[in-house]
Amino acid sequence: MKIPTRLLGSVTVSLAFACGSMAMAQGTPAAPAAPTAPAAPAAQAPAADGAVYVLLETSKGNIVLQLDPVKAPISVANFMQYVKSGFYDNTTFHRIVPNFVVQGGGFDDKYVQKKTQAPIKNECMNGLKNGRGTISMARTPTPDSATSQFFLNLKDNPALDPAGRPGYAVFGKIVVGMNVLDAMGAIQPKPSELTDGSGQRVQSPDVPGEKVTMTKASEIDAATAEKMMADAKAAAPATPAAPTTPAAPAAAPAAPKKD
Repeated sequence: MKIPTRLLGSVTVSLAFACGSMAMAQGTPAAPAAPTAPAAPAAQAPAADGAVYVLLETSKGNIVLQLDPVKAPISVANFMQYVKSGFYDNTTFHRIVPNFVVQGGGFDDKYVQKKTQAPIKNECMNGLKNGRGTISMARTPTPDSATSQFFLNLKDNPALDPAGRPGYAVFGKIVVGMNVLDAMGAIQPKPSELTDGSGQRVQSPDVPGEKVTMTKASEIDAATAEKMMADAKAAAPATPAAPTTPAAPAAAPAAPKKD
């Protein structure tokens, strides 16, 4: 299976943008496949017991995440620590690869990498898949290196799942705001410089050409999340009715008869 573009790095930005993706090999990254029309999001299932909800307020609109602390307890606890401390407020989505991922959670609005807590254990074997609209932990080639950075999958990315080698740990999904994610994913990258954790300026090929900011991340209760899901569903355009089969034409009139 061919691996998609570039490493989803988190701790050392120079590694994140100098190495290849899942195979972690250096060299010229493969170009992403041509974008395909996004599939319609599946109807949201009822919230799992113990689900945690987070509202991401961004410059492109609001996203509601449903996190799974049952299957990904370490990743969810880690993410919520950053949410509750205000770490994600006024950060940027510093990496966008169309038809692949949108990545954020590590750089301030001046593209300077923020200091993080200790890295966590990789929970990629929890059975959750890197499907369209899911959220996963970003990391360096070292499996247990994820800290604050995360990515949102713009499409199904099965090559990011474990398959004889460590994958990327999924810990939740978008339940409101797939249109916001798609709007982010439509922004073309523009090579630019970031400042890594050591203060060095590093060139990145995937900085979005339009700055996308996460102004605030906050926990919301299940009732609020369910109301937002209901409101989003009500506001969604109606699905066009399937075309009906044309009625069979009436029988041709009888030929005139000569009396």
